[in-house]
Amino acid sequence: MHPTPDRNFDPTKITRPSPVLLNYYVLTTAVATLCIIPLTIIALLPNLFKYRTLRYRFDDEGVSMAWGVLFRREINLTYRRIQDIHVTRNLFQRWMGLATVAIQTASGSSAPEMSIEGIIEVDRLRDYLYSRMRGARGGVEDGATTAVSEPADEALRLLHEIRDELVALRSVGGPGGGGTA
Repeated sequence: MHPTPDRNFDPTKITRPSPVLLNYYVLTTAVATLCIIPLTIIALLPNLFKYRTLRYRFDDEGVSMAWGVLFRREINLTYRRIQDIHVTRNLFQRWMGLATVAIQTASGSSAPEMSIEGIIEVDRLRDYLYSRMRGARGGVEDGATTAVSEPADEALRLLHEIRDELVALRSVGGPGGGGTA
């Protein structure tokens, strides 16, 4: 069970990754290229472009992430679509106080739909996403159940109307009802 998110934490203020992420990219690229300076610079360019263009947006509807110079990529996820949230920290990330928040949906792929990098307050972000994910589903939060009296989703509202009409038809003895419920 995850604790409720800190009320002072405001994810809408998160629009860019922490500058520590750039240091992480430099360190991991240098280690991967065995500190050979020309190789390190060439291998670092994609991560440098990603870091400079990476933008996040957390709002009432969901999470958005965009990056890219030549090939712009955008991912928009509503809280309703989120199935699971994973936090991973490798050795260098732990040393630098970073983590990656991987958000999975029911897309059928084992890879995460979105990976949020460069966030320092990762535990608070995870708790915030869990609370929004549960709230979007009308689930249990803090021991209290949320009753769905008027569904916000149009499709769900329509299904409720159809169900109610079928129940009414069966009780009146309409076609195929035979007068029994």
